[in-house]
Amino acid sequence: MEPEITTPDFGTGRSLPQRFGDELQVSRSSIQEAPRGLGGMGASLDDTPADVAPDATRADRRRAWVCRAVLGLIMVVQALLSTRLHNTAFMDEALYIYAGHAEFAHLLHGASVNSSYSSTFSGSPVLYPLLAGAMDSLGGLTGARALSLVFMLGCTGLLYSLTRRLFNERVGLFAAVLFVASQSTIVLGWFATFDSAALFLLAFAAWVVVRTDRANPFTVLFAAPILVLAFCTKYAAGLFIPTVVVLAVIVAWPHRGARALWRGVLLSAAVAAIGGTLLYGSSLLSGIQFTTTSRAHGTSSTSALIDVSADWIGLAFALACWGALSYVWRGRIGEVTSAARKATGEEPGRVWRAMLSLLLCGTGLLAPAYQMHLSTSVSLHKHVGFGLFFFAPLAGLGLSRIVGPYFHRTAIGVGLLIVRTAIGLLFIVLALSNGIEQSQWRYATWPDSTRLVNLLRPHVNSQGRYLSDIAQVPTYYFRDITKWNQWTGTYHLNYTDTKGVKHTGAGAFAAAIDDGRYNFVVLQKPGVSKFDPAIAKALATSAKYRLYAELPFTTTFGDGSYQVWTRTS
Repeated sequence: MEPEITTPDFGTGRSLPQRFGDELQVSRSSIQEAPRGLGGMGASLDDTPADVAPDATRADRRRAWVCRAVLGLIMVVQALLSTRLHNTAFMDEALYIYAGHAEFAHLLHGASVNSSYSSTFSGSPVLYPLLAGAMDSLGGLTGARALSLVFMLGCTGLLYSLTRRLFNERVGLFAAVLFVASQSTIVLGWFATFDSAALFLLAFAAWVVVRTDRANPFTVLFAAPILVLAFCTKYAAGLFIPTVVVLAVIVAWPHRGARALWRGVLLSAAVAAIGGTLLYGSSLLSGIQFTTTSRAHGTSSTSALIDVSADWIGLAFALACWGALSYVWRGRIGEVTSAARKATGEEPGRVWRAMLSLLLCGTGLLAPAYQMHLSTSVSLHKHVGFGLFFFAPLAGLGLSRIVGPYFHRTAIGVGLLIVRTAIGLLFIVLALSNGIEQSQWRYATWPDSTRLVNLLRPHVNSQGRYLSDIAQVPTYYFRDITKWNQWTGTYHLNYTDTKGVKHTGAGAFAAAIDDGRYNFVVLQKPGVSKFDPAIAKALATSAKYRLYAELPFTTTFGDGSYQVWTRTS
């Protein structure tokens, strides 16, 4: 039989047996402070045989390089999964990239800019849109989307580093795999919107607070401007700022005790001070209210939102819950938190493990819960990815414990080892297949506008007026010819006709068509606006317009078409 030693299970008051074969982690301090034996000779690090420490160091280095290589491979797969998606610009992408170009022109040349950007965007128009506009100038839509890929690859790297510090390298790799396999990560990696940049900044801030857990409490202030920047990039990121603040306290608690609360106080105060200074009196406040805090409620049922959320992140969340439960029940099965090991050589107690697990798993429910409050599924497929980043470490831990503590141990039986490894691989394959299928489905929810753009390009000019269901798309693609105020959407209109009579709603569109205001009208069928039937009826009965072309397309939801109407005189 192998000799056993006992180590205290902090927080439970019990001692757990540890076999030497289980690779008990021993810190420098515990060796140096070991009780003296025969002759008063104490065990210290200096008494270690000369050939042991170098061998251990070399093994650590080899493991680190192997893990980095595997992480690199995971990130290559992530890039391939995202870049395989193909479609023309989505309306939001077109809007934000065009806004970036407009803001650049305003900054450099004083050109006029749409004043509604700051009051209607879900993030500051002078942050991500400027970056996207710059990348679009360099590489077109592909360049703007590549910027999102860089941000999401950064999220994966930060997730691995953060998880490695909380647990170990293998858990970090499993967490990265589950994060990369999700629909949210795949889509956001090739989608030119605020989300990827905001998530990267949140990830960066979370990494900072974990990385500085043992440093001077004031080092946590480095995360404050990053969190404010994340919020300004996308206001919905503010939902996850409290998680980062609490995380800053929890990770420092094992070595600072109640003094770790100062980290939370300092970080909260700094975020409030910086954010308040930047936003006080700003026009961004109306945008925050319009898109986030006072957003209009939808009609989606709670059961429907639970169903789609479970479809998108259910598997990873189930693994996270298993990881949390097993971690609370037994803290050490080969995964010892790096921070705690360096401080005490032991795993923190059960209460600490429960608090960390509750925080990370609870964060995964924030986005679905908030959108249930709003009764809307708009952008939920993106927002659940924010929560996924935070509970992915526990999902990786859950998967790691399903596979088993060590790959190389055969004492548990080769058959059992094969079975557990196969189960782990099955979870990875299921997650990956779901992510691939769902991302492909998501990327086909809007029609390809290539034929429409090619049809209209010879006819648009700098003097015309145009009405379109998807006004943002032609505004972006024809930015070299037209300005934003030449294109009118179909969601809202106030119009004064040639007789001086004011109209609103469906009557406004009918009056504008009766006056022959627009050179071209583009309607999407099935309709996307509640005013589309009234507009279609006005066009069909007007002698001033004729159907110029009908361009069929196919999306996730079935077949449809663009109807292009032109003015006859």
